[in-house]
Amino acid sequence: MSEWEAIVLGIVQGLTEFLPVSSSGHLELGKHVFGLADVDLTFSVLVHGATACSTLVVFRKDILHLLTGLLRPKSANSTDSRKYVGWIILSAIPAALIAFTLRDALEGAFINQPHRVGMMLCLTALILFLSERASGKIRPLNGSKAGIIGLAQAFAILPGVSRSGSTIGMAIALGVSREEAAKFSFLMALPVILGATALEVFSLISEPASTVEQTVSWTAYALGSGAAFVSGWLACLWMIKLVRRNSLNTFAIYCLIVGLAAWIWL
Repeated sequence: MSEWEAIVLGIVQGLTEFLPVSSSGHLELGKHVFGLADVDLTFSVLVHGATACSTLVVFRKDILHLLTGLLRPKSANSTDSRKYVGWIILSAIPAALIAFTLRDALEGAFINQPHRVGMMLCLTALILFLSERASGKIRPLNGSKAGIIGLAQAFAILPGVSRSGSTIGMAIALGVSREEAAKFSFLMALPVILGATALEVFSLISEPASTVEQTVSWTAYALGSGAAFVSGWLACLWMIKLVRRNSLNTFAIYCLIVGLAAWIWL
C-alpha cells in the first residue's frame, strides 16, 4: 500500500464512518479498485482508532456532561446521565453479540465480493428511503427505542449496510427528532468503534509474528490515520447539520448508484 493509497483509504474510512453510505462497504470496494488483497491490520487499527478520536472531539461536551452526571450525587442531571448511558450500553449489546459470534463468517462472505457489497448498498438506499417515509410524530428517545436502534446497528455489520444510515433511519422512523437521532447514533457508535478496534488489536497481538510483518511504511500509517481523523471530524459535523435540515434521500440515491455500479460491473 503506497502513501497516497493510505491517504485515500483513510479519507474513505473517516467520511463513510459517519455519512450513511457504509464505511466497511466502501473500504471493501476501495481494496478492489486498488487491487489490494487485504488491508494491513495495523493500518486498519490505526484508522479506526483515529475515527473514534474524531468522535470524541466532536462530542467532547456531551461526553463530559454524561461523565460528570454519572459522578455527581443523586440529582435530576445524574439520573438523566445514567439513563442515557444505559441506553447507549443497551444499544451496543446486539452488535457485540453479532461481533463475537458471526462477525468473521459474515465479513468473510464479502471479502473480494464487490457485487455482494453492491447489493447491500442498494439495501442501504432502501433503508434510507423508507425511513423518511415512516417518520411520524416526534416523540422522545427511550429504552425500548434504544434497543430497536441497537438491533439496526447490529444488522449493519454486513459490509455495504450503513451503520449510521441504519441507526439514524431507524430512530427517525421511530419518531425521534432528527437532531437527537444523529447525536445518539454517533454516541452509540463509540463503544462499537472502540470495540472493533480492540478486536483488531487483539488479532494483531495474537497473530504469529510471521503474519504481521509491517507491509506499510510508518509515513503511510501516519498519513492514513491523519486523513481518517480529519475526514471523520468533518463528516461528523457535516452529517449533524445535514440530518437536522435535510432528508436522507440524497444519500439513498448515492448508495443506489454506487451499489448498482458495484453489483453490475465489479
